Amino acid sequence: MDSIDALLLTGGSAYGLGAADGVVDWLRERGLGFRTPAAPVPIVPAAVIYDLGVGRADRWPDAAMARAACDAAGVGPVEEGPVGAGTGATVGKLLGLERASAGGIGSAMDDGPEAPGGHAVAALVVVNALGDVLDRQGGVLAGPRLDDGTLAASVELIRRRGSQAFAGAVPPTNTTLAVVATDAPLSRTSLVALARMASTAMARRIAPVHTPFDGDITFALSTAPEARPVAPPDLFALGVRAAAALEQAIERAVTVGR
Repeated sequence: MDSIDALLLTGGSAYGLGAADGVVDWLRERGLGFRTPAAPVPIVPAAVIYDLGVGRADRWPDAAMARAACDAAGVGPVEEGPVGAGTGATVGKLLGLERASAGGIGSAMDDGPEAPGGHAVAALVVVNALGDVLDRQGGVLAGPRLDDGTLAASVELIRRRGSQAFAGAVPPTNTTLAVVATDAPLSRTSLVALARMASTAMARRIAPVHTPFDGDITFALSTAPEARPVAPPDLFALGVRAAAALEQAIERAVTVGR
């Protein structure tokens, strides 16, 4: 299957995946989905963060919330910060959740080269990482806070103390969910390459990243009506731009509205 009807990012651990029912129903009512002999079947991949340690553990996004999100969807700017799927997101949890910084949702757009025919590239991310979020120079933007309120660098703490750097219990499950999208007419194979290149942004802006306590994922989407062959140099350029957009989105997830 080469197309989807929607992509859901949510919170609430496995419980929050029930929100996908609301998206599927919303699409079904509008006759959207993969055509089968009996009825259209909406295709809705979903990914979720673990955030049950923030706020109440008996509350999570449900189908009604997802339907409301579909009704509210538009072409305007995405709300960023600790909202939506990023409401309970946190980062820098090496010293315990009580010393962590708030994560959230970030987005960024790369309009691309000025040459005719250039394609747009955008990124959206929910940052809920064990590690810290770094700025372009490698400084800590959001991470664990020390007794005096200053930010510590998790990587340096681990290098000095090893596994003893963990404060108390091993941190709970963490996840960073990223999406890059373009209007370039990319095939499924090319989108896999785009996602792979874009995901390098996590290694540049989250440290440590891809740990045994993180379940990170990067989706790549094309809004073009059909796929066409794309020259390798053009795909390469799209991947570089997608990574740059995702870097910006990761930074905005922990800085916008703070």
